[in-house]
Amino acid sequence: MADNILEMKEITKLYPGVRALDNVNLAVERGEIHAIVGENGAGKSTLMNVLSGTIPIGEYDGTILYEGHKCHFKTVRDSEKLGIVIIHQELALIPELSIGENMFLRNERMGKFGIDWDETFCQAAKHLKQVGLKDSPTTLIKDIGTGKQQLVEIAKALSKNVKLLILDEPTSSLNSEDSKMLLDMLIEFKKQGMTSIIISHKLSEVAYVADKITVMRDGATIETIENADRSIDEDRIIRGMVGREMTDRFPKRERKIGSDVGMEVSDWCVNHPVYTEKRVVNHVAFNVRKGEIVGFSGLQGAGRTELARSIFGKSYGTAITGTLKVAGREVKLKNERDAIEAGIAYVTEDRKVNGLVLGDSVARNNTLARLEKVCQRGIIDVNMENKVAEEYKEKLRIKTPTIQQFVNNLSGGNQQKVLLSKWMFADPDVLILDEPTRGIDVGAKYEIYCIMNDLVAQGKSVVMISSELTELLGMCDRIYVMNEGEMVAEMGANDATQEKIMGAILKSKKGAKEESKGA
Repeated sequence: MADNILEMKEITKLYPGVRALDNVNLAVERGEIHAIVGENGAGKSTLMNVLSGTIPIGEYDGTILYEGHKCHFKTVRDSEKLGIVIIHQELALIPELSIGENMFLRNERMGKFGIDWDETFCQAAKHLKQVGLKDSPTTLIKDIGTGKQQLVEIAKALSKNVKLLILDEPTSSLNSEDSKMLLDMLIEFKKQGMTSIIISHKLSEVAYVADKITVMRDGATIETIENADRSIDEDRIIRGMVGREMTDRFPKRERKIGSDVGMEVSDWCVNHPVYTEKRVVNHVAFNVRKGEIVGFSGLQGAGRTELARSIFGKSYGTAITGTLKVAGREVKLKNERDAIEAGIAYVTEDRKVNGLVLGDSVARNNTLARLEKVCQRGIIDVNMENKVAEEYKEKLRIKTPTIQQFVNNLSGGNQQKVLLSKWMFADPDVLILDEPTRGIDVGAKYEIYCIMNDLVAQGKSVVMISSELTELLGMCDRIYVMNEGEMVAEMGANDATQEKIMGAILKSKKGAKEESKGA
């Protein structure tokens, strides 16, 4: 008989007009890594919010058994007392506080006269060592990268004597190298007896790390698949998720790349906005033609996002120099509005912070980039705005009960579609997409790829920044590779491989080190 550390029975959660969870059942064995997969809106995160106490007892129906005992969690702290710790996709760290302060926030190490800071930083250092992080616990969160912040969250969980660790999209913001390190860490924790539940849209990672995989669809559990020998086929998981075969991850496209250059960047340099002496983009040059999808690859911190944001109306960086041409004409952009009027749009990698107004409607978010197009004499024409929103709802197949629904109530994939519709309404000639499929499922990814293909078929130019090499290889006509702020390689779609891309990165790192030694 299985030694289950957790059983969730007939869990049902209703929201107005939506059955988010429909009699869901889940069993997790002690000491296993259990993955939960499904399309956006399948109910995965809602189920984990029920388990962790984020959704308290009384707001759902069903039973939770943990270590054989029925649980009634009113708050997250109730579940944490029993060793259940959840790490959400949006990391709950305060940038202005140190690593140590964040780790013990609301769980302070107290002494006779208040917080015992020596004990705080000593304990923090111990747990940082467990996750392989060498930074000082006094380092501010804002001074470390996303990959390290994810490790801080895991170290924070360890400080709470975690027995059941829940990770919601833990690698969505990480490159392949950092992702592999995190997954290997979960396997090591498993050897030490820890149980983990991981939610992920990266099916290759699920196949690599999970002992069992539970598939959810439309708020219900469809099946649980054994993966003890790590041999499961990704297509087998997808079939359960979407209810059908997906013969191709990337839509076919008839390439009609024009000879005209849509955007050209020459000798582009950017310095850090705070550490103004630090060069983050160093003499970069590239171009994208009309009807072309150009990809940008690189490790975390390579400078891709910094490059994109600096091009988009100098929205990032200081001491920005270089030449920018749109459709053969040099443009000098002072701000984001200038960029929009010049025909450039930038779809941010962080839709919730910089891309959308979560507490406003789908309709209002749709038109934000070009409000003047739905205005009459300086006043928003609501009927015109609603008509636009309905058109994009149908065109992009945005799943929402109404265009007046607040965006924060939509799934991640549908939020991403709203963000895309906002910039499509702006009617740009050049669209820069920064991690456009981060944190969304395979079905929603396919739909976004189709949108990209439609745009280039209209003669638009698309720049795609992605940490997923398979995505770049599947969608792009050319791929540029960046490392440490510099352009280190350019490859045609027919020549590019994952090995060549990683080889270009490693060769450039090695070359830089040898050059510094010689100096």
